[in-house]
Amino acid sequence: MFAASPFTPKATLHARLSLMLTSLVCLLAAFTLPVAALAQGSDAPREARYGDDNIAVELFADGMPRAGEEWMLALRFTPAAPEWHGYWSNPGDAGLGMVVSLDLPEGWIAGEALYPVPKTLLISGLMNHIYEGQYVVLIPVRVPDDAVIDGLPAVNGFAEYLACTDQICVPQDAVLSAGQGGDFPLWRAEIAPTLDAVSLFEVTASTLRLSIPLPEAVTLSNLHVFIANTDLVDYAAVQTFRRAGDAVIVDIPLSEYRGDGGDPSAIGGMLSIGEGTGVEFGAIPGTVPTGGTMIAGPVGTGTPPLWTLILGALVGGLILNIMPCVFPILSLKAMALVRAGGSEAEARVEGIAYTTGVVIACVVLGALMLALRAAGEQVGWAFQLQSPSVVIVLLVLAVVITANFAGTFELPSIDTGSGARKGAGGAFATGLLAAFAATPCTGPFMAAALGAALLLPTPLALLLFAMLGLGLALPFLLIGLVPALRRVLPKPGAWMDTFRRIMAIPMGLTALALIWLSAQLGGRGFALFALVMLFGIVLALGVVGRLQRAGKMAWPAFGLIAAPFLIFGGFALPSSYEAGGGRSASESILSPQEFSREALTQARASGQPVFVWFTADWCVTCKVNEGIAIERDSTAEAFEQAGVIAMVGDWTVRDEEITAFLTEQGAAGVPLYLWYEPGAEPEQLPQVLTADMLTQRALRGR
Repeated sequence: MFAASPFTPKATLHARLSLMLTSLVCLLAAFTLPVAALAQGSDAPREARYGDDNIAVELFADGMPRAGEEWMLALRFTPAAPEWHGYWSNPGDAGLGMVVSLDLPEGWIAGEALYPVPKTLLISGLMNHIYEGQYVVLIPVRVPDDAVIDGLPAVNGFAEYLACTDQICVPQDAVLSAGQGGDFPLWRAEIAPTLDAVSLFEVTASTLRLSIPLPEAVTLSNLHVFIANTDLVDYAAVQTFRRAGDAVIVDIPLSEYRGDGGDPSAIGGMLSIGEGTGVEFGAIPGTVPTGGTMIAGPVGTGTPPLWTLILGALVGGLILNIMPCVFPILSLKAMALVRAGGSEAEARVEGIAYTTGVVIACVVLGALMLALRAAGEQVGWAFQLQSPSVVIVLLVLAVVITANFAGTFELPSIDTGSGARKGAGGAFATGLLAAFAATPCTGPFMAAALGAALLLPTPLALLLFAMLGLGLALPFLLIGLVPALRRVLPKPGAWMDTFRRIMAIPMGLTALALIWLSAQLGGRGFALFALVMLFGIVLALGVVGRLQRAGKMAWPAFGLIAAPFLIFGGFALPSSYEAGGGRSASESILSPQEFSREALTQARASGQPVFVWFTADWCVTCKVNEGIAIERDSTAEAFEQAGVIAMVGDWTVRDEEITAFLTEQGAAGVPLYLWYEPGAEPEQLPQVLTADMLTQRALRGR
């Protein structure tokens, strides 16, 4: 036996002093009480020094033992008043587990103590694993096959443990003598059952990851994992839980003071699933799956309340109208708003139809993202732009709309501001397209809301996506519903045709950007075949326009001309696709390292500041920030002077490690900018950077 302090090194000085002043007796007891254990033999003291006045303990035996079978003993702890509590075998940041010494007949072997599911108690930043009220710990005893049993054997023992309130702790001890009685069926039912299936664990640079097998039908609430291994995890840290089929995936931050003893070979613990129920598990090293549906995590404890997330999604969607990544669709909306200068009824109907299209598109995209994540896919917001097939569809749409704006032909369904009356159907289709094209980047106020949507229950997550769509559509909706706003718009006239042709320029630039993106995603051959297919589509649209102006049936001709090119694209594009084939190492004046968790850990261990940015070729906001604040000579000079290590995570092509890291940071997409000062937690910078933001941070420590 050895003396142990009930306070681990991770406690802050303030918390230690506070508890020292209120728990002086507990500190004195630390020099006489050992850590949690179950001992056999007669070394233990046989006279109680402190007594068990605050939490009494009794030893019971479950009937008569039988040779070759398991015999159960029980320790029943009964507090003298409700404010007293006892401790689990691993007491957490403060407290002590019990030590019991038993005198058993020769050859009889006591197994490990079996506990009910404990509760958490957080005091001054210290996490305690406790039991409130009466609780029972069972001790299985293996009876030898050749045991001679003549009546109830005499089993004596000695128990040492700690009794605490929120203000004070006192040592307790008692001499034990086993007697028959007690409610063993009830006590067995209260003990956490042990899972038959083996759990898996991984230890990363900063996190313990667990995969605990649990049927999907099991209802989960108030989740918490109690780790039996001491000093391994940060007991007070927020734990993250995901459901992946018949497994619960748990991420727990590691303890800052876990030592250099290497990773454990096995991990034990309990998973509490609410209402005092849970399971005991044992985990071995293995590959822990990624992905899954978030069911509990930082949102539940440290994020803003739901109403602020809803407001953030609404305001974020509104601001998205002026963000650079949305500029390509402003031409569509501008023409639609100009057309709202018509009749009041038409403006009202089109405003509502457009809003409906935007909201439905945002909700569908959000639901699809959540469904893919629930299926184990590591995807985030704007995931569709990581798909080459989606990029090709958007490219075709951009080319078609550009040709329409240029006057090549008249588009029958999308509202493009031409003289034709498209009505609610056209406004609805415009809203769908606007929302779909507006998702490449997150803007101010959106990040927290979309990051929370990955953690909240599905109905609340979809509500956030709907509010994002409402914010995006709000300007046009107000124009449609408020006559005073429509009166300030220019009156429809011949100038609209000129304006529409001017709007063909940004749409054409969008098409060019999508061609470049297709080359980045699938290689130059992939982009070349896409251009061949587009040539056929534009040729067909030109013929359609000539026939429309002549008053003849036009669209059958489009089918005849475009069909060969579309068939060519259908075969040539998949065969020529090479994932990331057109991408090369990122060229940056900062000479950044490529992001990985290992690289980030090594960079932080260097003692130098670290700047990490996450970007994508399809994220216009990312590229604007890089031009304004990152890829600048002044930034490179400041980084060199301050010894800043730069690191970039490129999310153009789907990357599961980056997606998982973004999720951990509460981000649903890019851009994301993190600044690490030596030895400090990361600072998440705004999603819109200013010119001097990085240089000021680099030089402030000099």
